[in-house]
Amino acid sequence: MEIELQEIHDFIAAIPPFDRLPENILHSLTSALRIQYVRRGGDIPTGNDATPTLHILRQGAMALYSGKGNLMGMLGEGDICTSFCAAETMPDFYIKATEDTLLYSIPCDQLSHLMEDDPSVLHFIHHSAAQRLKEAVSAMQEQSGSSLLHTYAGDICRGELVTTAPGASIRDGARLMTEHGVSSLILMQDNQPVGLVTDRDIRQRCVAKGLSFDSPLADIMTRDIISLGASESLFDALLVMTREQVHHLPVFDDSGLKGIITTTDIMRQEGLSAVHLTGTIRKAESLEALIDASRMLPRIQLQLTTMGADLHHVGYAVTAITEAITRRLIELAEADLGPAPAPYAWIAAGSQARREQTCHSDQDNGLIISDRSQPGDDAWFASLAKYVNDGLNACGYVYCPGDVMASNSKWRQPAAVWQGYFEQWIEQPEPMALMLSSIFFDLRVIHGETKLLDKIRKNIMKKAPNNQLFLAHMVRNALSHRPPLGFFRDFVLVHDGQHDDTLDLKHSGLVPIIDMARIYALAEGLNEISTEDRLGAAAGTPSLSKGGAANLLDAFEFISNLRLEHQAAQIREGETPDNFLSPKQLSKLEREHLKDAFKVVQTMQATLEMRYQTDRI
Repeated sequence: MEIELQEIHDFIAAIPPFDRLPENILHSLTSALRIQYVRRGGDIPTGNDATPTLHILRQGAMALYSGKGNLMGMLGEGDICTSFCAAETMPDFYIKATEDTLLYSIPCDQLSHLMEDDPSVLHFIHHSAAQRLKEAVSAMQEQSGSSLLHTYAGDICRGELVTTAPGASIRDGARLMTEHGVSSLILMQDNQPVGLVTDRDIRQRCVAKGLSFDSPLADIMTRDIISLGASESLFDALLVMTREQVHHLPVFDDSGLKGIITTTDIMRQEGLSAVHLTGTIRKAESLEALIDASRMLPRIQLQLTTMGADLHHVGYAVTAITEAITRRLIELAEADLGPAPAPYAWIAAGSQARREQTCHSDQDNGLIISDRSQPGDDAWFASLAKYVNDGLNACGYVYCPGDVMASNSKWRQPAAVWQGYFEQWIEQPEPMALMLSSIFFDLRVIHGETKLLDKIRKNIMKKAPNNQLFLAHMVRNALSHRPPLGFFRDFVLVHDGQHDDTLDLKHSGLVPIIDMARIYALAEGLNEISTEDRLGAAAGTPSLSKGGAANLLDAFEFISNLRLEHQAAQIREGETPDNFLSPKQLSKLEREHLKDAFKVVQTMQATLEMRYQTDRI
């Protein structure tokens, strides 16, 4: 083989999907390729007269635009432009070289003829990176084996629904529960459910307090009923029970109240202890008891991942346990310190606020104190913050490396001071302000007065969308985290002496998507906090197309699932879970899907970069 053909052969043989071809087919493909050179600013013909052609970028870079000029994708060295060979007719689009570019090209029909005995290669070239990624995510979802994910609340509400009136006596209610062998009653009035009474309510709200058994059930019932739709999965039920710390959930369908499911019902389906762990935490009488309970968290995460749960499910469950520990620490502190001198809100930032935690993340928290507080009140709040931050650290939630915690007086301030912080960050977006914005624009109240944060957030959402300079700075700051793809579609690996030859799935994979979702939400004035909710809410707005949102959601889910599987393997081996994955642990197919996910992120980052012209600031 001539030296020039040998070089092309070796280059093509290293690029999926051609790396799986037998030598004779690879030789035929190499001989059929033609070399094409496109100068910077030039384009590839896309008109009706142009022959549909597959292009492989040997050197340079190209951008794919819609007919309206919107960036649809970026191509670099080693990338394959499959757009002309798509199974379905592409919408109006054009491709322009952003650098001097050298291409290897072959007509799509000729390529299909060469590959007619290899359907996997044809499938690859007939689909875009986003389409291949979507198929991979769908396959992951189909492989989820948990009965909780595929069993619906309405499916197990087959027992007798026992109801009574709120005016019935506690004695009669207890007798009714005993006769029917149930642990709860729905109280009905005018054919509508108005309350719920459980056997625990009778013990805690009646017997323990010496209330007369002749008192009406209305005196001990829970009025604000937390319920579930019949079409929601048992996994959703588990998350609600874990988060809200309840053990009974009324289930409704289109016709009304269908029945009640309990933690016992879920345990019969599949042994899970997340709900019971939050119950144990709620009853803990000491820090030592909380430390013991927190040691169960890796096992919970492993159990959920083994069942096929994705980040949405794992994040909600793990975050609910974190919040239960935090609330119990606050309650123990208040029991020791006495009542708070002023209303306050304990706030969580970062992954806890987004409900995207995995086991034992570091801390990001603060205190918003009522503006009615007095100067001397801070001593009480400082003691509270120290107790809770020290307690969380003892439970495995290590101190924040940047000291973003309530024990730092800067993050333990009256509401007016917090309002000033946010206004300054928006109006004067210097580097430190941008770093803090990426933390504190993800906030949620864990304990206390939610209205203290609601007022601040309302003002933020008025100011942020109207400040294009602030948003541009946020974009530039977000672009500091880039997907780890280098030349020839290869991964750029970590070399820090501790995690050599690994991929940082969190900071190089998930954080870029989290950052972009935050920017979309701020640009549109959206109140959603979780990454998935933000992308869903922003889809179809001027900031984010529906297609772009769907692609980012697929990338987020795929990378998240790889991270969860990696951490599960570490937990099984008794190791501390981290975010550093060796590409050697991935199959060839997983490697390609991960590259597709990174390419989606690169494309969306490039779109933001162009929209906000970050090179000018």
